[in-house]
Amino acid sequence: MQKNRQQGIRHTPRAATSIRELDTDTGIDPHRHDDHQIAYAGSGVLSITTDAGTWVAPATRALWIPAGTVHEHRAFGRTDLHSVGLPTRLNPLSLDAPAVIAVGPLLRELILAYTRAPEDTGPERRRLLAVLLDQLRASPLQPLHLPAPADPRLAAVCALLYADPADPRGLAALAAQAGAGAGERTLSRLFRAELGMTFPQWRTQLRLHRALRLLAVGTPVTAVAHRCGWSSASAFIDVFRKAFGQTPGAYGRP
Repeated sequence: MQKNRQQGIRHTPRAATSIRELDTDTGIDPHRHDDHQIAYAGSGVLSITTDAGTWVAPATRALWIPAGTVHEHRAFGRTDLHSVGLPTRLNPLSLDAPAVIAVGPLLRELILAYTRAPEDTGPERRRLLAVLLDQLRASPLQPLHLPAPADPRLAAVCALLYADPADPRGLAALAAQAGAGAGERTLSRLFRAELGMTFPQWRTQLRLHRALRLLAVGTPVTAVAHRCGWSSASAFIDVFRKAFGQTPGAYGRP
């Protein structure tokens, strides 16, 4: 995407610091900036997608988007998108690829305050940015990346699960239905080599991504568990708590 699609992609040199309201299942089309950007959903769930996959963030997470990255945003649930643009000389995470970072109470309030008055250039605002950058440096990265398959054999299998994350079948049965033209052993190697995780790990990430989207629009926890493929609500709650540090019920409350 970064090399093959630069031409024709909307180029906005400056990544603005701003607040923008997005309705559920709406987004911002593919574009790129010459600045780095922090994207944070004060409410709802926000995702960014590139050719390398999708990163998703509820209100306890934020998205790091490096300068030059062609990406698109999408909102799930009514979402307040808080964007912080940073010049390339400021890279508190020392990252050149998208990432999800943890947002604690202090970092959340710093992002909200910094985006509230984007035209302010006074000394208090500069000090606010300095503290915000310090908090970003201290924020741990979160494994909420869903890699996108490029190999057509993997893509055929993954397409079935994109359509129905609750599909319980194993890799061999999915490959047979998809007509992937590769056996279970070959596909297992491809998952590890191309996507950096095993097939069960990738499926769990997909299910968590879908669960966040469903919770954001008010779907009950038990229904989310069923629709995303967990055997019980308690099993879903356990996995969700380990991934996000809170239960889906607590996440879903205003």
